[in-house]
Amino acid sequence: MNVQYLVDLTDTEREQLEALNRGGASPVRRLKRANILLMSGRGHTAEEIETAGHGSISTVYRTRQRFVEEGLEAALSEEKRPGGRRMLDEKQEAVLVATACSPPPKGCAHWTLRLLAGRFVELVDIETISPATIGRRLHEKDIKPWQKKMWCIPEVDAAFVAHMEDVLELYAEPPDPARPVVCVDETLKQLVADVKTPLPARPGSIEKYDYHYRRNGTANLFVFVDRHAKWRHVKVTERKTNVDFAECMRDLVDIHYPQAQRIRVVLDNLSTHKPAALYEAFTPQEARRILRRIEFHHTPKHASWLDMAEIEIGNLNKQCLDRRIGDMDTLRAEVAAWEDRRNREGATIRWLFSAEDARRKLARAYPKLNLS
Repeated sequence: MNVQYLVDLTDTEREQLEALNRGGASPVRRLKRANILLMSGRGHTAEEIETAGHGSISTVYRTRQRFVEEGLEAALSEEKRPGGRRMLDEKQEAVLVATACSPPPKGCAHWTLRLLAGRFVELVDIETISPATIGRRLHEKDIKPWQKKMWCIPEVDAAFVAHMEDVLELYAEPPDPARPVVCVDETLKQLVADVKTPLPARPGSIEKYDYHYRRNGTANLFVFVDRHAKWRHVKVTERKTNVDFAECMRDLVDIHYPQAQRIRVVLDNLSTHKPAALYEAFTPQEARRILRRIEFHHTPKHASWLDMAEIEIGNLNKQCLDRRIGDMDTLRAEVAAWEDRRNREGATIRWLFSAEDARRKLARAYPKLNLS
């Protein structure tokens, strides 16, 4: 690195680099090289640029060299072969993208850089290519074929939209103590007991627990969340049958909201979440008495994320249940303590998604009217 390459930016080049830096949407490597050129144009040394976190001294040297010898765009782009040619042309990059997005070879759970490099050599007329080059090209395209995510892919039709907007407009209504909105959902908790006593934490050593454990079955937790009041409740049961759900609805009417004229209940499409469950648990007169005070609002199928109780279940799992709990009595005591603390703190859920947002953001998913 004996040659000193001086970066003398024109006003146009400086404006282009500053605009690139402000945009923030370019690949990280490109943004770093833009900052290297900007700092170099202001007279900063390579050591100062390295300290600022924009790249090593060798990266600064190569970026300056490309700028002087090949121009601004060459300095901002990835490494090139001698002569300034990019390692892959557009057709080759298209082949790489198509390969990375295709199913992996038999016997492989996903593509790796080494597998892609080998397959790419077979498909394209080149002798060899390194996995590192494959990785750089995929990074530019924001493709990570070794990753995948479980996702619920709903079928958005008129029924989906109708249930979604019904729930969203319910959330948007002002608070009405006579007609509260209560979200209901349930979650399971495995009862797991320690076989050996855990070792408590002490200075220099974290808490340790043995991998050996004893399963004591599972418990079900019904979670209730008031949309407008700072209140939630968790009921622990052994099962989640029609009878258990019916008893939860009776609790809402007789214990939690005895003065309410009508309770609007938001829930998902689980088979137990139906008025028929109350007729299985109670006499017809009792079932009808409860149902006169309850109004069910179901989320769309495969869209239970619209139930705010799911958010509170996430808080419950992280704050209380993320540990071994061995029996029902302990579970009930721990959950009751968590519930009491959350209610005393006045914790709320800030819901920002409205029906207007859905129509704007999911416009392409909405059914199209056929007026012909």
